[in-house]
Amino acid sequence: MHYLDANASEPLRPEARAALLQALDATGNPSSIHRSGRAARRWLEDARESLARRFGGRPEDLIFTSGGTEADALALHALGAGRRLIVSAIEHDAIRSGAGTASVTNGGHAVVLPVDATGIADLGQLEILLRDGPPALVCLMLANNETGTIQPIAEAAALCRHHGALLHVDAVQAAGRIQVDLAALGAHSLALSSHKLGGPTGAGALLLAPDAPPIPALIAGGGQERGRRGGTLPVAVIAGFAAAAEACSPQASADLAKLRDAAEWAAQSYGARVCGAGAARLPNTTSLAMPGVRADAQVMALDLAGIAVSAGAACSSGKVAASHVLTAMGLGALAGQAIRVSLPWNATHADVDAFVFAYQRMADRLRSALVPHAA
Repeated sequence: MHYLDANASEPLRPEARAALLQALDATGNPSSIHRSGRAARRWLEDARESLARRFGGRPEDLIFTSGGTEADALALHALGAGRRLIVSAIEHDAIRSGAGTASVTNGGHAVVLPVDATGIADLGQLEILLRDGPPALVCLMLANNETGTIQPIAEAAALCRHHGALLHVDAVQAAGRIQVDLAALGAHSLALSSHKLGGPTGAGALLLAPDAPPIPALIAGGGQERGRRGGTLPVAVIAGFAAAAEACSPQASADLAKLRDAAEWAAQSYGARVCGAGAARLPNTTSLAMPGVRADAQVMALDLAGIAVSAGAACSSGKVAASHVLTAMGLGALAGQAIRVSLPWNATHADVDAFVFAYQRMADRLRSALVPHAA
């Protein structure tokens, strides 16, 4: 199987596996003051220090969570209290569902920030929204999970700060693939996830700027994480999280970009359209639309050929729902006809060659089925 669905979950990195297994020997509770507890605590705090340094924050401002979804939920819960919510049209459902954007047209409380045809947020509209209302919490992801489009976060942060708004950034897909630095971005908070970096599942983090408001707990408990997130933390998983982040490198990202470009070039020669082409994108991600062919049919055909990709649309009960991201970009019917190819950290030329071969055969077969036969 050629696994090309890294944006769903990266393969476990060897560095993360090694740290995970080693930290499993720390059997104490990190909140205990005896020797075993202190040993577990050292693993936890070393990971906190490493991750905070890696992503441009301070250790005391990093809150461990169960994953990116909880980190987003904590940001909405804490930073959104008493504020208007402005949410970009391409946010992950972790933000959209929590902010109520699905019901905006029916009186929901979040305002949707539109994007252009490449998926870039309309900062002119953002300024109007910020200027013409009470203080807001703005949610704008750093890089989109379907198209890989990278947002102008620093510019958005400057607008937010000028108008007294807070900015939360979902950096789950961006972390480890491009440079992510909270201080340089100027946002108030940043969501991270272990398994999107090549670490184990079950850990994430919310990294706060030094001037972020106080964070009341979404999950109450025994006072862990400075009273901001209750519950005993999975020390070994968090150790793997930090090791995975340290293992990411700019050179590896550059190598993935070359492989991604080769896959895109070949797919376009077989009739694919690259969604978000022309914008800065993650080096490992491409969204490929095949006009007239449902996304789920493409995913299943490639799966049978030994290629694991995902649909740019949600499939349930036999129905294909158009991707809200591609719909927001104005792609119409193509929003239900796109697949996402996301190369993992260990992708090879052989993986891309196998995808190209399978994609050509799939395109020829599925598109021929669209041509009416002569009577």
